[in-house]
Amino acid sequence: MKKDTSNKSERDIIKYISNLFRFPADSPVINGIGDDCAVLRKDGKSCFLVTTDTLVESVHFELAWHPPFLLGRKTGAVNLSDIAAMGGQPRFALLNMAFPGSAPSWLDDFLAGFHEILQEYGTLLVGGDTVKSSNDLSITVTIIGEAAEDIICYRSGAVKDDLVFVSGFLGDAAAGLALCQSGLSSHGLGQWQQLIKAHLDPQPQVQLGKILAESGLVHAMMDISDGLATDLAHICAESGTAAEVIKEDLPVSGQMTAAAGKLEKPVLDWALKGGEDYQLLFTVSPDHEEDLCNLVHEKTGQQIFCIGKIIEGQGVFLSDTLQREEVSFQGYDHFTAWKS
Repeated sequence: MKKDTSNKSERDIIKYISNLFRFPADSPVINGIGDDCAVLRKDGKSCFLVTTDTLVESVHFELAWHPPFLLGRKTGAVNLSDIAAMGGQPRFALLNMAFPGSAPSWLDDFLAGFHEILQEYGTLLVGGDTVKSSNDLSITVTIIGEAAEDIICYRSGAVKDDLVFVSGFLGDAAAGLALCQSGLSSHGLGQWQQLIKAHLDPQPQVQLGKILAESGLVHAMMDISDGLATDLAHICAESGTAAEVIKEDLPVSGQMTAAAGKLEKPVLDWALKGGEDYQLLFTVSPDHEEDLCNLVHEKTGQQIFCIGKIIEGQGVFLSDTLQREEVSFQGYDHFTAWKS
């Protein structure tokens, strides 16, 4: 009997698909649906990491304000970020494009941007497909990376008392999107440059992901694509734990705070629910907090931010001195949009 999948959330649909497709015991699949990448055994020591994402016009980007060159870069970045989240090195890419009509005049600029970001991370375009669409412009990228099997980071490794870290500011990309939607981006590019760049040209944390994975200190990791409230809930669900986030410890930039005031938007909504930051979200034992912070600063010069801890139970909770509320899965969902 067919199961009704209408009115389901994105994660419900993914779970349904995952339950339909099982792997035999002798399969080379180490990890399938449910993480940032599928993990396939390459040889006795290393694995292939495979990820794919689709960007659809008017859902993921608007050509009215997204320059084709930067769209090409972002198309690559969102997939490279998945490889970073597992601690891998990207190697190969496949590009599929569906055009509503003939190939657009901006295709050269798009491909130049896509090629540039692949080059930055040592990744080769090895194939793909181009087709005509009767509807919207759609772009799908598959990235194949690799990593040593014993250093790969999954979502499922978080344990009670782990500290929860993020690799950078939260909400900048959501603020940048809001500025573009409002028309303010063209009037204040200098003032809002950090936010506009976060939306139009995100930077995958490939180097940091490898450092974290190779340290052996990180228990669970993923990238932040759908918002902290949703992505931390994924880690908790896969790990059989809960998490408590301290509101005052969420790292937000001065520009983001200023933009929230300008647009009369809640800072917390962008930081928790905005998505597309492509920062890394990871957990580590409190015994190794100082070691990891020192290692990251030594290797990259950047700061990482502790925002809470893993606790017993289920769900993600936001706390301050006055209250504690559950915020699980309140980030972006393609089929239910933001939850309030």
